[in-house]
Amino acid sequence: MTQPYRPGPLTTSVVGSHAHPGWLDLAVAAADRGELGPADIREVQDDAVDVALRDQEEAGIDVVSDGEMRRVGFFTAEFYRHLTGVSPLEPRRRLGPAGHDQQHRLAVHEPIAAPDGLGVIAEFEYAKTRTERPLKVTLPGPFTLSGRLAYGAGEVYPDRIAAAQAFVPILAAELEGLVAAGATFIQVDEPSPAIHPEASDEFATLFNAAAAGVVGRVHLAAHLCFGNYSGRPLSKRVYRPVLQQALAFDVGELVLEWANREMAELDVAAEIVGAGRYLSAGVVDVKSYYIETADDVAWRIDRLLEAGVPEDRLGLVPDCGFSQTARWATKPKLAALVAGRDLVRGRG
Repeated sequence: MTQPYRPGPLTTSVVGSHAHPGWLDLAVAAADRGELGPADIREVQDDAVDVALRDQEEAGIDVVSDGEMRRVGFFTAEFYRHLTGVSPLEPRRRLGPAGHDQQHRLAVHEPIAAPDGLGVIAEFEYAKTRTERPLKVTLPGPFTLSGRLAYGAGEVYPDRIAAAQAFVPILAAELEGLVAAGATFIQVDEPSPAIHPEASDEFATLFNAAAAGVVGRVHLAAHLCFGNYSGRPLSKRVYRPVLQQALAFDVGELVLEWANREMAELDVAAEIVGAGRYLSAGVVDVKSYYIETADDVAWRIDRLLEAGVPEDRLGLVPDCGFSQTARWATKPKLAALVAGRDLVRGRG
């Protein structure tokens, strides 16, 4: 049996998504117009994954991802293409500055299903042939996926919790398939608790139900952020109100953002490792076009170490994915992440 990945001291990784090269966006638009066939689309997406992996490897990132380059649209959009029982609704707003109310929404006509899975296993199968580095696989959690479905009185799902529960068996099957395919490191993205700290206390229950079958068989991480569409958060950027929920997730690692919050709440970082978790902390700001230097990153790492996070429990990542960041900025930010880490290691 493949053994779970074991993170080491000051391991560098990414949260998931990578910046799109311009030609990928052109190809997606052409595909929407019906100008590409299935083989054309597969070739473009294969090439995009190769670019994402090459950019990360050239920067020296220890644990890489496929950049989520096959996922068309923002964050969760691609997964709904794999569902039955849904159809698109008009976005609430089309004009004006970019915002989450311009994103995809779906009507639900019958209980949802994903007869052929969510596509993540096929993503992993290709990516693992293209790199020799440890590979992180990412997918959203049940509460996050439920947010784009119509629910309420008279709907198939009376509330969001019911909609999230419908995703639990779908995600459980996808996770099981990933482990069977040889995945050793899986990150479930569940930003919703941080965005909705006033909401249900069932976040962890839903998460753990989806992940139960793979706990102990894979290195499992949970990523909580505050939203990143167009680099704009959706909530007050504090983890304290949801810390106990996050610690209730049955995972070995939490992946949280710190750089864009100017290293606030370092006491939370210390509590996370004190509770026995490995912490991957964001030390590069993906929501800013300021390009960090190695010294900037080293300073942020030092703040975490001074707060009581030991090196052997600390990983280093950007705050979030790079899907909303131009590639010209993504590449030097990744390089700075590694160079800053190396400065800290060099003082040891």
